Amino acid sequence: MTQPRILVTGATGKVGGAVVAQLRAAGVPVRALVRGEAEFPEGVQAVRGDLGDPASLGAALEGVDAVFLVWPFLSADGASDVIDVIGKHARRVVYLSSAGVQDGGGKEEAGEAITMFHTELERLVEASGLEWTALRPTGFAGNTLGWAQEVRATGAVRAPLAGLARPLIHEADMAAVAVQALTTDALLGARPVITGPELVTQERQVALIGEAIGRPVRFDEVTLEEAVEQMKAAGYPAELVEAVLPAQAKMIDHPEPVNDEVERITGTPARSFREWAVDHAADFR
Repeated sequence: MTQPRILVTGATGKVGGAVVAQLRAAGVPVRALVRGEAEFPEGVQAVRGDLGDPASLGAALEGVDAVFLVWPFLSADGASDVIDVIGKHARRVVYLSSAGVQDGGGKEEAGEAITMFHTELERLVEASGLEWTALRPTGFAGNTLGWAQEVRATGAVRAPLAGLARPLIHEADMAAVAVQALTTDALLGARPVITGPELVTQERQVALIGEAIGRPVRFDEVTLEEAVEQMKAAGYPAELVEAVLPAQAKMIDHPEPVNDEVERITGTPARSFREWAVDHAADFR
C-alpha cells in the first residue's frame, strides 16, 4: 500500500511542527506549508502558500492525499474557500479544533471568539464531502511559553487565576493523535476530546517550570481587570481578551474533565506538564 502524501499547515508552529517531525520519523511523505522562508529537516518538502489566499494553495496541494489543518485566524471568514480548494485535491482533512466545541447543537457563549470559529470550521469540514476528523484538545501546554520572556527577565510570572487548574496537553501528544488520524482509518468521522493526564493549577505550572530550569519561579497573581489591560496593551484583540479570561475564570469551579483518549488512540499515556516543562526548559532559561 502506497503511503499517503500529507500537507501540514501551521508547520512552523508548535503542533504543526510536531506533526511534521512525527510523520517524517515514520517515513511518511510530508509537505510543510509556509508563507516565507523556513528550515525543515531533510526529507520534508517546504511549499509556499497562504491560508488567507486560497488561490495560492493549488501547487502545495498537488498530489496530496490528506491535510492537517490549523486555522490561524480568529474568524471563519474565508475558510469555506480554503476547504473547497482542499477538496479538489485531497480526500481527507484532519482539523485541529477545540474542546470547547459542543455537539448536538449546543450553544456556545456569545463572544467566545475561539470556540465560535472552531465550531464553524468543524461544520464546514463535515459538510465538505471529505473524509474528516476533528481533534478537540484542551488547553495547550505550549501556550505557557508566553511566560518565557518574563521568567527569563524577572524570575516571576504576573498573571491572574493562580488556582485555575487545567489538563494542559503536550504538543507531541496532539501530534501523535493527528498522525493516527492522517495515516489510518481509526478516527474517521470522530471528534476526540484529548487532554493532558491531570489537572495542574497555573501556580503549580510556574513551580514546575522553575524545577525544570533549576531555579525558583514565583507566581505573582494579578486581578482579571489588570490582566485584561495587560493583554490589550500587548496587542491582543479586545474581543479575544474579553472572551478568554472570563471563560477561564469559570473553569476554577467547573474544570475541564481529564480523560485517557491519548493513550487509547496512540497506545502511549499522555505526557505530564512536568515532562513538557523539562522538554522546553531552554526556552525559559
